[in-house]
Amino acid sequence: MQRKIIITCGDVNGIGPEIAIKAIAENFNPIENKFVLLIPKNVFEFYYSSLVAEFEYSFARMDSLNDSNVVDIVDIGEVPMNIGQATSYSGKAAFDAINKALEICKNDLKNSILVTAPISKTAFEMAGVKFPGHTELLADYFDVKKFAMIFLGKEFNAALLTIHIPIAEVPENIKGKRLEDFLRFVKQVIEKDLGIQEPKIAVLGLNPHAGENGRIGKEELNVISPVLKKLGYAEGPFVPDAFFGMKKYRQYDIVVGMYHDQVLIPFKLLEMNKGVNFTAGLPIVRTSPDHGTAFDIAGKMIADPGSMSEAIKQGIKILENRRNK
Repeated sequence: MQRKIIITCGDVNGIGPEIAIKAIAENFNPIENKFVLLIPKNVFEFYYSSLVAEFEYSFARMDSLNDSNVVDIVDIGEVPMNIGQATSYSGKAAFDAINKALEICKNDLKNSILVTAPISKTAFEMAGVKFPGHTELLADYFDVKKFAMIFLGKEFNAALLTIHIPIAEVPENIKGKRLEDFLRFVKQVIEKDLGIQEPKIAVLGLNPHAGENGRIGKEELNVISPVLKKLGYAEGPFVPDAFFGMKKYRQYDIVVGMYHDQVLIPFKLLEMNKGVNFTAGLPIVRTSPDHGTAFDIAGKMIADPGSMSEAIKQGIKILENRRNK
């Protein structure tokens, strides 16, 4: 059955529209995939004409984007373009694209892949959108309580126990039951969505030197180690800097970090322009590139679509794994 790959434009003043069009051209396969791109018509026309003029040979197949049997261009309404700047207009357009995409997905959950281009949280705030990011927005839309931000890469995969919260609030959010439930959930996701049975899971400590036996914090002794001992299938808590410095991530199917930057700094160092953000726990498959709006290079037609293209490919793999269950 043909897969429906639904792509949102992201913030129209960032690189989202450019990498979306480039990634569709790179992954064009009308027999297996039907693409749906949600984007303001004026933004699409600007980038489409610019890319065809700039990359006449590399993107020759982009002529097919005018064929609605191959790619549906869903106009979400004209929006003022202020390339390289976060505006309330760009925030609203990004939000509207996501909501329209979700309406389309909801009609065909088992065959839909949602790939979202980068949004600007500043533009979201300017537009009055209350969600800090895609992950929380999507979880709220589908009313799911168990979800996770998982990053998929060539070098390693990673999962975050806590997501978009201040560093000062991280320790109080690391509780035994929460960690236990999260690790159980991550194991299920790896088996179901990534197709890896009996996965090897590494868990990082929270504190420097993983607490050094309680000398530099006690979360490892009081919370993390007891949970790992109870479960039996996850290893750690590892000293984070040594873990990455010695490339131990290569021995595991996924690395679980206690907070956002603990794993995303090494992940982006190794996977920039090819890493993928996957929202686990949703009834649909949702992926996105692992980078931001890149306002500094927006409109210059030099954005690398690699991570967006990988988001499409990973979405397809996850959907096929779910179909085969």
